[in-house]
Amino acid sequence: MAESLRSFFDELEASDRHLVLLNRSSPDPVRNLLDSLLDGQPVSVSEAEADTAADDDVVALVEDGSVVARSTLDELLESVLLINSDLYKSGAIDLDEVALPAVFEGLDEVPFRVRGYPASNKEKLLLIVVSRVIERIAAEHGAGTLRASFQRLSRIDDERGTRDVYERVAGSGVDVHVYGVGEADSLSGLPITVHTGTSYPYQRSWFVVFTPPEGGDGDHVALLALEDEPNVWDGFWTFRPELVTRIERYIAEHV
Repeated sequence: MAESLRSFFDELEASDRHLVLLNRSSPDPVRNLLDSLLDGQPVSVSEAEADTAADDDVVALVEDGSVVARSTLDELLESVLLINSDLYKSGAIDLDEVALPAVFEGLDEVPFRVRGYPASNKEKLLLIVVSRVIERIAAEHGAGTLRASFQRLSRIDDERGTRDVYERVAGSGVDVHVYGVGEADSLSGLPITVHTGTSYPYQRSWFVVFTPPEGGDGDHVALLALEDEPNVWDGFWTFRPELVTRIERYIAEHV
């Protein structure tokens, strides 16, 4: 049984994975965007020349020597590398447009350590995109449970895009629970359950967890990140139903 949110990090099953950029024709600044996103993470990026008949600028995810996923470099640019987190806060990116390329989806259960702004403009971006993808999955299901923490509940109002997302997810029929520090009065118009507190999970955790209805088929997906140092987050995401279910249960019972 998990003793804390941190203990779930001990259960990660990530094997050796790295990215290979095949037949690069893009300029160095584009390659540098990919490097900067993954700098300092346990996922290296290298280059290789593939068959001359193969497409240029394809990124392969290699696990234990085998290619397990491929995405075009354009997909990575459009979904993550050229995106600014402010576009999510403002609502400029519609929830239906949020996508996680296959090679990034395949980095599930890889432990990331990322810095927030102003130390880094990019490092948290992948976790932000994963969060939105989970919210999109919940909205598409229109059932099940979504639990999300915000540290400061006021963020839901301050970020128009975030409030729009939670209006949509809750309006779809999902049982939505949000967690954070601060007043909840301004959220009374949303069909959500608000949990307030000042303990460690409320102040230092970032989670977005979706579980489909009990006994039903569908995606299980969770993101969990913890801020044990100021503005530095340890995080991972997982699609493993058993692990997602236990994370959700822990939050429901102990947060």
